[in-house]
Amino acid sequence: MTVKPLRKGASRTADIPADILAALSHGTIPSATLTEGLALDQSILVRTTFPHLSPPTLQAIDAACKQGILKRMRSISAALLAELGNQAIDQCQNHLSDTVRGWACFMVGHSPYQDVNALLNAIHPLADDAHFGVREWAWLGVRAALSNDLQGSISALSQWTASPSERVRRFACEALRPRGVWCAHIAALKRAPSMALPILQPLRTDPCTYVQDSVANWLNDAAKDHPHWVQTLCTQWLHDCPCEATARICLRAQRNL
Repeated sequence: MTVKPLRKGASRTADIPADILAALSHGTIPSATLTEGLALDQSILVRTTFPHLSPPTLQAIDAACKQGILKRMRSISAALLAELGNQAIDQCQNHLSDTVRGWACFMVGHSPYQDVNALLNAIHPLADDAHFGVREWAWLGVRAALSNDLQGSISALSQWTASPSERVRRFACEALRPRGVWCAHIAALKRAPSMALPILQPLRTDPCTYVQDSVANWLNDAAKDHPHWVQTLCTQWLHDCPCEATARICLRAQRNL
């Protein structure tokens, strides 16, 4: 699949031209902004991508389209997986539309896998997707499944911190943020953030700001419950790794303290 460079998209729904919105809803172009991704009509997109779905599945999808975006993505993905099985994942993850590839992310999260490593192998190409939106759907799609085996997930994701791809390294950190965005909190990590040090520690000197921001946001989450732990950790990191990357992470991590 070749992903075209993103055009300069609209930042307000009212500013999206009708022809662009129609193209987004028919899956012929990817979204260029979050606003465009939220504005497209997923009911049309489903029918364009899968023209032979059964009436009950279409009814369930139309009902899902009345929900908020996260519930919409989850419900549509569950309906597609229920009717089409894993072939729907294969078809979606190679589609031009970032929203359709996002359905694949949630279908991976819905599917039963033998263990965490199998789950992560399935989500890997989507976690490393060229589109910013797909990368967000990737960690949101599998976060609940990863949380169900927290120790196994932390162990497996710690290996991802050595990936040559900054997108994969960022996924390793973002997927298990204690509070996260648009998602349920992870109570165990709110109680004991040190559990995630096998992921955080290798990323404390990451040269990529995309990864640095994720690490800083992770620690900012933790600081809401354990400010002293975050301060102590940052002091240790700055002592052990006095470099620009670590300084930036620690400054941003403690921005609300």
